[in-house]
Amino acid sequence: MSLLQRVGLRRKVLAIVVAVLLIVAVIRAFSDEPVIALMIGEPWEAMRLRSSAVIAPAFPGYSWFNMPKSDARLRFIDPQLGFETPLARFFTVSFDKDGLVRSVRMSPQIEPLLLDDTLKVLLDLQDQWRQGGWIPIRLDDFPSFADTPQWRARLRDVNIGGTAYWRADDKYQVMLGVNRFRDDKRPTEERYLITLQLATPWGRP
Repeated sequence: MSLLQRVGLRRKVLAIVVAVLLIVAVIRAFSDEPVIALMIGEPWEAMRLRSSAVIAPAFPGYSWFNMPKSDARLRFIDPQLGFETPLARFFTVSFDKDGLVRSVRMSPQIEPLLLDDTLKVLLDLQDQWRQGGWIPIRLDDFPSFADTPQWRARLRDVNIGGTAYWRADDKYQVMLGVNRFRDDKRPTEERYLITLQLATPWGRP
């Protein structure tokens, strides 16, 4: 390869890199809220490039986790099974030794919620899963959430709370949990904390 050809190739590569960076910048600029957009099992860097929220690189050869640098939504981008959460403050994404996205653990809220708002988040997530083809599992022990007097009484009990499991065939599983939470900023109010975990299936169906 001649010198001119090498220079031309370098210019093409540089142009491609600049174009990709511009696309990412435009996506981030026009995103209403920061988003972590991911698939379980994909390369970590693919997630970082796609997401409008900033998250650090994976550590080569280690299994660990990172957190977005700001509040962010989770956008799970499976074409059929995808869903999106509200903005989250506690949000961890784990990776394996090969640098692949392994799991998500988060609280899809930016502050402890009132019961009505908590139920709204829970039911919206369950509706998204149901529409996408997810199936609730372990219903005898972990019934799905509903806005009923029985569920409201159960959630108000600080010793009970609730947990539900949903599964998408043999591909993914989510755990959705909620408990009363003492909010020192509002000690006289009933506030609630939601936990969501997403990964490949674990435990019995």
